[in-house]
Amino acid sequence: MSQLSNLYLFLYNSLQSFGWALALFRVLSSFVLTKSVHGAYASAGELICFLQTAAFLEVIHGAIGLVPSGALLPLMQWGGRTHFLLAIVRGITEVQELPSVFITFLAWSLSEIIRYPHYALSCLGHCPSWITYLRYTAFIVLFPIGVAPGEMWLMYQALPYIKEKHLYGDSFLGLPISYYNFVQVVLLCYPFLWLKLYVHLFKQRKSKLSKRHERKKKM
Repeated sequence: MSQLSNLYLFLYNSLQSFGWALALFRVLSSFVLTKSVHGAYASAGELICFLQTAAFLEVIHGAIGLVPSGALLPLMQWGGRTHFLLAIVRGITEVQELPSVFITFLAWSLSEIIRYPHYALSCLGHCPSWITYLRYTAFIVLFPIGVAPGEMWLMYQALPYIKEKHLYGDSFLGLPISYYNFVQVVLLCYPFLWLKLYVHLFKQRKSKLSKRHERKKKM
C-alpha cells in the first residue's frame, strides 16, 4: 500500500474514531443528566446519521482494493444499518425516544470506538495487542445486543407507524409490495443475514488472534 493511501486510511479512521467517541459521550451524557434512555436520538442522532452515511466510503475502499475486506460484507452491514437509521429512526419521529434507539446507539458506539482506533493504529504499524484483542472479541456481546433488542425490536415497533402513515408509499407505487411489507420481509431475513456476518466475524477472530499468538511465540 502506498504511503498516500495509508495516510488517507489513517485520517479517515481517526476521524471516525473521534466522531463515534463524541456520539458515545453525547448518548451517555444525556442518560446521566436526564436519568432516562429516551434522549439518545435527540443528543446524538444527527451525528450518528452523518457518521453512518460517511461509512459508505468503506464499501468503496473494499471495492477498489484499498483494504482487503472486499465490498459485499461491508455493503451488507452498511445497507442494513443505514436503512434502519435513515429510513426508520430518522424518518419516524414517534420511535426516536424508544429504549431500542438507546440500546442500538450504545452498542454501535462502543463497537466503533474499538474498531476505528484499531484500524487507525494498524495503519501506523503500532497497534497494541489489547486493542487487537478487543477488536476481535467485543463484537461477541455487542453485535447481538445491537441487532436483537436494538435494530430488530425497533423495526418491529415501527411497523404500526409505517402502516398508519403509508410511509414511502410513493416509492413503492407499481410494486407488488408496500414499504410495510418490505420491512416485514427484512425482519424475517435479518436473523439469517446477521448470522452470516456473525459467523464471518468469528472466522476473522480466529484468524487474526491466531496470527497474533504466533507472532508472540516467535518473539
